Amino acid sequence: MTLNSTQNPLNPRDSASENQSVSPEEVDAGTRVAEPDPQARLKTDLETAKAELDQWRDRFLRKAAEFENFRKRSERERAESAALTKSSVLAEFLPIMDACERALKSFAEGDDRQGRLQSYREGVELLFKQLRDALARLGVVAVEAKGKKFDPHLHEALVHLETQEHEDNTVIEELRRGYLLKERLLRPAQVVVASSPKS
Repeated sequence: MTLNSTQNPLNPRDSASENQSVSPEEVDAGTRVAEPDPQARLKTDLETAKAELDQWRDRFLRKAAEFENFRKRSERERAESAALTKSSVLAEFLPIMDACERALKSFAEGDDRQGRLQSYREGVELLFKQLRDALARLGVVAVEAKGKKFDPHLHEALVHLETQEHEDNTVIEELRRGYLLKERLLRPAQVVVASSPKS
């Protein structure tokens, strides 16, 4: 049995160490910096993700608030536009109401004993009632004037009458009736207002 001249029979480790290859990582193990802890990296990534989530949530809430304000503003403008349109249409009916009221007053003042005007009176009364009911269904109501305190938001003073029979600044006569559409003034009532006599 012949022995290889490179092997030392007295040192069996020599042959084993020669068969094992040494990697560069093992050579540099003493000089390399240790890798960061995976848990610390995950914690940092989680904090970054939370910060981004907060930014996106804040942006979303701002956009949602802007959209809600825009929706409310659009609805308010649409309601105001509809009210203005309805007001302009309803204002056309008011002269008809005036004509009916004047006709009814003239019938009350005229000589009605022969009954010649009774049928006309009934027709005008029916027309007046239908118009009044139609306007009421649309939300139109008459402005209360006579006997009330003068309100420049509701009344238009055509005459100031000096008198001691009525309290100062009181509406004593209604010349033309005013109307409201719910809370909006369609037209003011034209009135005569009492004023205290000047000394």
